[in-house]
Amino acid sequence: MGREKRYSELSEYELNQEIASLRDKARKAEQMGMVSELAVYERKIAMAKSYMLNPDDFKPGEIYGIDGDPGTYFKIDYMNGVFAWGARLNGDGREEALPISLLLKLEQNQI
Repeated sequence: MGREKRYSELSEYELNQEIASLRDKARKAEQMGMVSELAVYERKIAMAKSYMLNPDDFKPGEIYGIDGDPGTYFKIDYMNGVFAWGARLNGDGREEALPISLLLKLEQNQI
């Protein structure tokens, strides 16, 4: 029995298949009221989507919106693979890592 491939080893087609499967599982979990299971699938979807993006498009020092958290902004300190490390503006200043698929480019005057 072969080991499961990591997202980093999948083609874009395989990632799309995985995302569709995860969305289906997430929908079922939501319908059944399984909140923690839904959160796990949403995190996996965000991770899979991150591998379809180019980390070089995300720059340290820049500020991004956070998908699913309107009005919250994130400043990147540094990149590590598909994770942006930094802190939320107006947050507690705690460093955290977000998958790049959760970061939204801002218009010049959005903040």
